[in-house]
Amino acid sequence: MNIHFDNFNITDFDTRQSIPFFNLIDNNRIRLEDFFAGTVSKTKNLEDTITYCSVIEQRIKDKSYFPFVIISKEENKFIGLIDVKNIDWNVPKAEIGYFIDSDYEGKGIISKSLGYVIEYLIQTYKFKKLLCRVNSKNQGSINVAIKNNFQLEGTIRNDYRTTKNEIVDLNYYGRVF
Repeated sequence: MNIHFDNFNITDFDTRQSIPFFNLIDNNRIRLEDFFAGTVSKTKNLEDTITYCSVIEQRIKDKSYFPFVIISKEENKFIGLIDVKNIDWNVPKAEIGYFIDSDYEGKGIISKSLGYVIEYLIQTYKFKKLLCRVNSKNQGSINVAIKNNFQLEGTIRNDYRTTKNEIVDLNYYGRVF
């Protein structure tokens, strides 16, 4: 996938680009550690990130994980990630996660990018349902889901333990196609 809009590109994550991937995670590590805990824990340094990129590459080949990066054309750097995981090809359905670099928050970039990725996923993979799990207190991520026509399907109380050992409620948002 390669989509251009405004001053941004959305592309399939090229696992050979471990340095810009590491930089994106490292620059946002503290705010990502709770809800991208797996990615954060596997990218503690560049060597770990290179190893993790090999794992991602295999998951892409297996069609069990699809990561997309948002790139600033002006700065030629990764500024966001949208990933598709927990894929159930029997339905087919998947969970979608997303984040944007803190310097780009609140500008509508992640909302617009997510819309393009969703369109691509429906056309290419014929998903019938996508879902987002969002901390019930994360208004920014909730707004992104709602702007992309996800509907609240329910709140699961005490559903997730953060890296700070806090147990939080998760809102489950779904979108059917």
